[in-house]
Amino acid sequence: MRKLSVKLVLTAVTLVTSGLFFASGADPVRAQLSKDLDAGRQLVETNCGDCHGVGETDASPHRSAPPFRLLSNHFPMDALEEAFADGRIYSGHPDMPEFIATPEQLDAIIAYIASLQG
Repeated sequence: MRKLSVKLVLTAVTLVTSGLFFASGADPVRAQLSKDLDAGRQLVETNCGDCHGVGETDASPHRSAPPFRLLSNHFPMDALEEAFADGRIYSGHPDMPEFIATPEQLDAIIAYIASLQG
């Protein structure tokens, strides 16, 4: 069931970022997606930003930590949620801190990371 929610989030992010979703700001789906993206951005800035570039153009402060906008070059995005949930994100930097996210936080993080992919 979790894989389905990721596919829905990724589809929504794709529609919004590609300009195919022309709903007004009052649309509840778009409002929720915006809220999720903002929550995901805040979570990664707080928990990951010391090592990873977490924005659209910033470099990673830690040389071994890839910027989040390039994660799809290293890892299939459709498998990212499962890997986070199972603790199978392999770090190139051994000092990566542990971060355990709730399912809701995980959805927001995945939505934000997906929105950064080119």
